[in-house]
Order: sequence, then structure tokens, then C-alpha cells
Amino acid sequence: MAKTNLPEVWLRGPVENIPDLLQPVAHALLQAREEINEMLTNFPEDHLWDKPAGVASVGFHLQHLTGVLDRLFTYAKSKALNEDQLDYLSKEGKADEYNLNLQQLIESFIEKTDKTLEELSAINEETLKEPRGVGRSQLPSTVLGLLFHSAEHTMRHVGQLYVTVKVIKTRL
Repeated sequence: MAKTNLPEVWLRGPVENIPDLLQPVAHALLQAREEINEMLTNFPEDHLWDKPAGVASVGFHLQHLTGVLDRLFTYAKSKALNEDQLDYLSKEGKADEYNLNLQQLIESFIEKTDKTLEELSAINEETLKEPRGVGRSQLPSTVLGLLFHSAEHTMRHVGQLYVTVKVIKTRL
């Protein structure tokens, strides 16, 4: 995907079918998707699992971005993680576990983003203040807290991913 001349997603207006209070979540996820596509254009496949200066690899970030959206939206639905989700979590960042290439990891994140946007469109804004437990310890949050965290956590990892990509490309 080539660099876009469009303004950032949040400056393009509302995302269709997303409740008003959840627009910032949708904007962040769409922005992340665009930035990931752009920054990983022509990224060298053989450096997918490099950890420059000991930081998380590009492959880890892509797996984690996908997994964390899945987990946080599961908690927002007041559900526990299933066996597949726990297995996925245990394998994040382990190159040998999935044997996925860069394009497959990007496509997985795009698919998860699309599914997440569909789920956002179905959320009733009246449920946003409802309490939700997070993790095995059932730490306290709310539907809105989980959805907001999914957006900010995604963007935090996009920033970290950007730095990792930049360092790797600079070393080539």
C-alpha cells in the first residue's frame, strides 16, 4: 500500500455504522491498519523475527496486535478466553510456532481489524458502562474501558513496530 495523501483517519469523518461513542476506537484501528501496510511495504522478509537491541520483533508485534484485539473484545463480551486463544497467546513472538510469512501476518491483522469493526458496529452504547472482568483474575474494567484500551494498545504497538522497522531498515 502506497503512502496516502489523505488526512489521518480521525479527520475523515465518522466511520459508517459505528456508534458515535465508539468512533475513536474505529479511527485508531483503521489508522493502525493503514500505517502497518505503509511501513511494512518492501520490508525484508528475512528480518521478520529480528530483535534489534533486544526489542520485540516485527513478527511479534503483528501477532500481538491481532491477538490482543481478539482477547480484549472477548472480555468486552463478558467471556473467558478459550483454549485456542490461550494457545495463540502462548505462541506470540515465536517464529517456529506458526511458520507464517510477513504477508500472512499483515493479512491476519487486517482480517481481525475488519471483524473488530463489525463487532463495534453491533455494540449498544447503553452497555458501555457495564462492568467486565479481565483475565483469570477478573480485574475490573468496563465495556468502554476494554474497547478504549484495544485502540490505545494497538496504537502503542504500532509506534513500537515503527521504531523496530526503522532500526532494521537502517541497518541494511
